[in-house]
Amino acid sequence: MTVEIGVILPTSTPDPARPILGDVRDSARYAEDVGLDSVWSTDHLIASAPMLDSTVVLATAAAVTERMTIGYNVMLLALRPVAWAAKQISTLQLVSGNRLVLGVGTGNPAHGDAGWRAAGVEFTERGRLTDDALAVLPDLIVGKTSLDIQLSPGSKVPPIFVAGGGARAQKRAAKYADGWATIALSPDEVRTNLEQINELADGKQLKATVIAPQLDGDPVEQLAAYEAAGVERIILPPTGDWRHDYDQAADLRTRHHG
Repeated sequence: MTVEIGVILPTSTPDPARPILGDVRDSARYAEDVGLDSVWSTDHLIASAPMLDSTVVLATAAAVTERMTIGYNVMLLALRPVAWAAKQISTLQLVSGNRLVLGVGTGNPAHGDAGWRAAGVEFTERGRLTDDALAVLPDLIVGKTSLDIQLSPGSKVPPIFVAGGGARAQKRAAKYADGWATIALSPDEVRTNLEQINELADGKQLKATVIAPQLDGDPVEQLAAYEAAGVERIILPPTGDWRHDYDQAADLRTRHHG
């Protein structure tokens, strides 16, 4: 296994004072042209900075690329009726040629609860609602009868990873997902968490996705350490200049692949 390297499309930013909104078509094409493995879109109804709709963003990226993975980092399932979420996911899987990866999370409290209230969802219920959605989502995506409905056409269920560092997130990943995601943990911390998750996973062996990994010192050596810890992909954070970010990521990928 060689660690895959992805980047976030210019659809928002963690810093409200510096929203990163760029040309999704241009940035997705550029990421593929420089050899990156994946592009990702963040997700929220109302966030602390301007943010585009994740499904529309990923559909746009899929339309102008041929090879790369496109992914939710991460979809907030609890903000949506699960049948609608399944319809969006299934359609995006079909139009992208099965290139979708579905990251799922419960939402960062730093963004507040305005979006949840606007969607008619209790912020405190988002964990339970996420679990309920994940329990029926695969059947809905493939077109099996669930919730007394059958969506058509169905599609292949994309790889799913669950994000989060708490005990509930670990149990959620172990029960429903193919992988687990975290932000900025060291290789040793990733290994420890994966061991705990895989003990709960009923024989599955989950791999990790690390957003904003710690790449101090020699980044190639750090990538090797992450790979040894069970990391299958990293997603590098935006700095404000997406073209520069993508060039740096592509250079790191070239050095890592040797």
